[in-house]
Amino acid sequence: MSDCIQVTDDLGQEITVPFPPQRIISAVPSTTEFLFDLGLGDRVVSRTRFCRYPEQKIQRLPNIGGPKSLDEEKIAWLKPDLILANEEENDQAQIEALMEKYCVYVSKIRNVEDAYNNIVKTGKITGCEAKAREMVKTIQADFTVIPKRAKKMKALYLIWKDPYMCVSRDTFVNSMLEVCGFENCITDGDARYPVVTAETIKGLNPELILLSSEPFPFAEKHKKEFQQIVPGAKIELVDGEMFAWYESHLLQAGGYFTALIKKIH
Repeated sequence: MSDCIQVTDDLGQEITVPFPPQRIISAVPSTTEFLFDLGLGDRVVSRTRFCRYPEQKIQRLPNIGGPKSLDEEKIAWLKPDLILANEEENDQAQIEALMEKYCVYVSKIRNVEDAYNNIVKTGKITGCEAKAREMVKTIQADFTVIPKRAKKMKALYLIWKDPYMCVSRDTFVNSMLEVCGFENCITDGDARYPVVTAETIKGLNPELILLSSEPFPFAEKHKKEFQQIVPGAKIELVDGEMFAWYESHLLQAGGYFTALIKKIH
């Protein structure tokens, strides 16, 4: 019989977690990767439709649907003792329904400090705190050697086409832009992922336009249309996972950002 620990998640909920949890469901692709990197692959009992890593190991796991359309019948069959969710990645109503039946820990990530805290807290509730803390130290060390620009570069980060959508400053992606020495052109408004027009983009006059690989898969063929909108801007295709995945994927981000900055310069 396992012991239990009391923890408070990022929504302020007090939850009781069997310790260490033996049957873990991750409702977020980046978290699934993180659990395997913590050495907990044998306790992960499912994957979402969009889980990618570790590619070979997750194929054996039952698919519980998309992060915003989880299969509650499959979840019941899997009998989890811990579900890890995220307030942005998952559907609020569905997560609240799951909370009535299971131990659900919900993260809320808006910046790099939130990400570090989440890595440690998730490590703590899964019995891997020491390894999680080492992971954070490695990420922080990698980020300290990213080349620094004397002057911040005005950047616009696009995540969708038809209509164009970008990221505001109240997002984790914005925090990664700051890590790179870029300054987000989107400075105000309530929307975290505002819709913008070609005219808006032209008025913002970014020095750099970053076209993300996710959720919309921008490709080389899309660069031309943005070059026509802002002829003087540098246009780069970027790996959306490096900017938006906030757990162990950050171990790869420092090197990626360094290469990106050197390419832009």
